[in-house]
Amino acid sequence: MSNENISITLTTDRKQKPDVEHLEFGKVFTDHMFVMDYSLDQGWHDARIIPYQPITIDPSAMIFHYGQTVFEGLKAYHSKDGKVLLFRPDRNMQRLNQSNDRLCIPEIDENLAISALKELVKVDSDWVPKAPGTSLYIRPFIISTEPSLGVHPAASYKFMIIMSPVGSYYKEGIHPIKISVESHYVRAVAGGTGQAKTAGNYASSLKAQEVAEESGYSQVLWLDGVERKYVEEVGSMNIFFKINGEIVTPELNGSILEGVTRNSILRLLKHWNIPAVERRISMDEVYQAYKAGVLEEVFGTGTAAVISPVGELFWNNEKLTVNGGKTGELSMKLYNTLTAIQLGSEPDPFGWVVEVEQEVTNK
Repeated sequence: MSNENISITLTTDRKQKPDVEHLEFGKVFTDHMFVMDYSLDQGWHDARIIPYQPITIDPSAMIFHYGQTVFEGLKAYHSKDGKVLLFRPDRNMQRLNQSNDRLCIPEIDENLAISALKELVKVDSDWVPKAPGTSLYIRPFIISTEPSLGVHPAASYKFMIIMSPVGSYYKEGIHPIKISVESHYVRAVAGGTGQAKTAGNYASSLKAQEVAEESGYSQVLWLDGVERKYVEEVGSMNIFFKINGEIVTPELNGSILEGVTRNSILRLLKHWNIPAVERRISMDEVYQAYKAGVLEEVFGTGTAAVISPVGELFWNNEKLTVNGGKTGELSMKLYNTLTAIQLGSEPDPFGWVVEVEQEVTNK
């Protein structure tokens, strides 16, 4: 579908932009949103950009009762030369379809979705903040809308994209976080929905996250749901370990989300000829590396923070301090390089960055 097939209705009541110095994640939304509907007889249809507004949905809509929904998260950035840039939107739409398949949601046309995304960013390009470290967070998502209490894949859906300006994840510079290794609750198992980006995965993680925060830890590191020994991922990030010069990250096993940032970091490491492997790694192996003094760095990767260095792991009632609780050299290099590529201030040898036109003649 080309841009001409996306109808655009512009708002006549523009919102006041928030103070870029006090942006909160996902609290304020732009003037417009993208919506497209699905029905069995028409497929995906009526692609449109409209003023941001509430949606009307039947109380018996299946999303409320059976949680048939998927979502994505990516960002638009303002470069120093005034361009608006997206980072690997094709990977996000590919992953959205992978999640669709697992949740029995009809596949979307990825080119159509990227076209719609670019057009929406173009319409609201003045919402992309320009202050250092800020960006426009983009949330594509699909919900089931069929009014039915029968347990079966829905016959109707809505695909929407909303956007929110967000501040710098690290307001005072990049700082290591403290993570609690979860040994009681389980997030996902192979064969479940762990590799899909769906709401239920996050709902099931809230209890463990709440317990960790009460103990002073900002994130939870999940172990496998069967043996409770192999590292999987952090609540909102994939995880990497630097052990004796080698980078290790858990292999994708059917219960781990394939992060876009994770993939980008692996590509960067290969580009730099730094040894990196994807394999099973147990917490006992991590602990032994710590005791031997060769656990050099630990860091998480994700859209929100890009790189989150880990300064402490709490496991079996023991605090494992990593790199003296300071940000490691490799973590900082990865953060600086990837953010520079995203902002267009450093060469992009991978073709990851996509420019969005800003001129909107009918605005």
